[in-house]
Amino acid sequence: MTALHLRGVVLPDGEQRDVWVRDGMVSLEPVPGASTVFDGGYLLAGLVDAHCHVGLGPKGPVELDEAVRQAETDREAGTLLIRDCGSPLDTRSLQDREDLPRIIRAGRHLARPKRYIPHLADELDDQEQLPAAVAEQAAHGDGWIKLVGDWIDRSVGDLSPLWRADVLTEAIAAAHAHGARVTAHVFGEDALPDLLAAGIDCIEHGTGLTDDTVEEMARRGTVLVPTLVNVENFPSFAAAASKYPDYAAHMRHLYREADRTVAKAIEAGVPVYAGTDAGGGIEHGQLVDELMALNRVGMSAEQALGAASWSAREWLGWSGLHHGGVADLVCYDSDPRKDLAVLRHPRRILLRGRVVA
Repeated sequence: MTALHLRGVVLPDGEQRDVWVRDGMVSLEPVPGASTVFDGGYLLAGLVDAHCHVGLGPKGPVELDEAVRQAETDREAGTLLIRDCGSPLDTRSLQDREDLPRIIRAGRHLARPKRYIPHLADELDDQEQLPAAVAEQAAHGDGWIKLVGDWIDRSVGDLSPLWRADVLTEAIAAAHAHGARVTAHVFGEDALPDLLAAGIDCIEHGTGLTDDTVEEMARRGTVLVPTLVNVENFPSFAAAASKYPDYAAHMRHLYREADRTVAKAIEAGVPVYAGTDAGGGIEHGQLVDELMALNRVGMSAEQALGAASWSAREWLGWSGLHHGGVADLVCYDSDPRKDLAVLRHPRRILLRGRVVA
């Protein structure tokens, strides 16, 4: 592999540096004979989409070639690390592709019958099956389990929790015993207390957070991935649910409060990372929109960058832009801390130490 050289302002430190790449790794020590591929501008550790669905499309599961195109779209936008937050498609073969973003798989969603989007989840007939299902997924995944925490219950006409508190406690303990972390889809308020008490590691969406559950997440260090670009779909979810007026009204309320809810979590010190929920109703490659939304609700531009780069990489166990780290880098002509829209136009993208764009 050809050794490479880059020069620019390295973020988040903000210092002008020379950076070398050899054998897919970053070196801050000179590498003789390296070819310069970027000189001037800003260097950032590869972007992270912490809630993404490679292998899922608007109509459900997609073929593997379409999943490749999804991953390529994310890569071209600078996303080089994806936490695939539940997929009906086995994407392990994509992990072997050196030209595609690194993917951390969470397996299939775990849900109850008729309590999630059809054909996407492993549906458990009996709640008592959840701990064993979690243990099985942990043995075949990449360290993450995805639960459906709440969804519309047609018998009551509104969002309601899927799992009992004792089952959640046993299931999350089983995941942790197998070295896996657990996250959950949660739109409403009622599922959150039991999930948090059971020791869940992360909440997706979290539009139903209250002052009490925000405080509890901050106390425990529970992560929030709010997917604000997907929350923009809540009015359309409500409009499509005319048979369930309570659910429709609830979704409209959650939408109206979403910015304030996420702002409270940020202010309280809840760890918040950027995720798009791409793969269903959201197109891939939209991570910059999510960063701008996080900036809108209270994160500084630098905090938003960290939530999709160095901080997110550390949370997921991947290195940033430092000596000995993996050479997954994105280069920009201008300073994205001054204008997040700069992220829409990467000048160079290096993945696994190779120039891919």
